[in-house]
Amino acid sequence: MLFYIYIVAITAEAMSGALAAGRRNMDMFGVALIAFLTALGGGTMRDIILGNYPISWTQHPPYIYLTISAGLLTMLVARYMQRLNSMFLVLDAMGLIAFTIIGCNVALNLEPQYHYSTVVVIMAGMMTGVGGGIFRDILCNRTPQVLRHELYASVSLLVALLYLGLKYLGINENINMSVSFVVGLSIRLAAIKWNWSLPVFSYSPSKWK
Repeated sequence: MLFYIYIVAITAEAMSGALAAGRRNMDMFGVALIAFLTALGGGTMRDIILGNYPISWTQHPPYIYLTISAGLLTMLVARYMQRLNSMFLVLDAMGLIAFTIIGCNVALNLEPQYHYSTVVVIMAGMMTGVGGGIFRDILCNRTPQVLRHELYASVSLLVALLYLGLKYLGINENINMSVSFVVGLSIRLAAIKWNWSLPVFSYSPSKWK
């Protein structure tokens, strides 16, 4: 199930990257590049940092074709995308949870070789979950949305903690994934609906003069 959610998620992320590129009036190459990095950038960064070679998408060329095609297709159907905004929010939330769990699993599989601590496994999950969106926003010259809107990166953190906690307790893997996925998705969708966010730090020296 996680594999199919992953495929849907990278497609949705690629399309969101293409829309961000369109808002910056990029050409077709820019659209394709941003789409690819949004969908697969987080996993790439994770693999490089963890030393997990070869990088996953280099062994699965269909991922490249899928993300670039999704980005270019977005250029053709962009006029209809606003109507599908709610669906994209759900797909993006699903992708966040799936990427986080996958990232944790990659680090756990490498643990016997590199002896990664729990905090590194959590960071690997979060990096996979939010990394692509950060790449997208930086290349589109805007503050990363994961750092300033309703709960997003913190949901990835909670999912990683829950998944590893249940794993530590010896819960069946399928049950663990299902529970982590449902809880994480519920929190993310609730955050969107009720605009939950973390406290914002606003620094202005003039305030204390």
